[in-house]
Amino acid sequence: MTIAEDIRASAKTTFVEKWTVRDGTTVPEPAALKLSNDAIHFKRATILYADLDGSTDLVEKKKWTFSGEVYKAFLYATSRLIRRPGGSIVSYDGDRTMGIFISDNQSNEAVSCALEINYAIKNIVQAEMSKGWNTDFKIRHVVGIDTSEIYAARTGVRGDNDIVWIGNAANLAAKVTALSADHPTWITKKVYDLLNDNQKLGPNRESIWKKWKWTQHKDEDVYSTTYWRSIT
Repeated sequence: MTIAEDIRASAKTTFVEKWTVRDGTTVPEPAALKLSNDAIHFKRATILYADLDGSTDLVEKKKWTFSGEVYKAFLYATSRLIRRPGGSIVSYDGDRTMGIFISDNQSNEAVSCALEINYAIKNIVQAEMSKGWNTDFKIRHVVGIDTSEIYAARTGVRGDNDIVWIGNAANLAAKVTALSADHPTWITKKVYDLLNDNQKLGPNRESIWKKWKWTQHKDEDVYSTTYWRSIT
């Protein structure tokens, strides 16, 4: 069989095969899913993307060793903080981390994580970078969060495959990270409407969120904040 015949046969099977779907209670490993049309359904999941801002300029203008250390420190910090409240890391994509939260309090956990990431990058990672390098470089980042129904399916070829996450949240959480890093945390209205007061209000009971019209996506409401939550 030629490679063209192989691709044609796979596509033909994929487009005619019925899906088997079951409800999920835990974030699956790839082995929990078949490579055929097999999916795990989550009635609602919250997706968090943590993206290193300006990474193109970073790698073009700085030493590769410096860029590599910024990548490593950023991805380690975001990963540790995603896992801390019970989130799961489901993907690394170059300069960003994708996390998923599925608990009953998932959106609040994801937002708390984003505020802790903001603290960690600005007050810990940046400080340690400045000790190791004589540079005026500032690490900037954006965290995007959305929530929706999600399906997990396994994709790729035998011996080299992973899970793809199908649902609005997986797309919109990634897209919202394209907004300004001057406001490091961005959430959709669906997430905002699920937040408890302790995720909406600052120490003086002031709102920590600013509402915007997301002109790149149907003028939907999105919210941003510059606040952080300290960690020890």
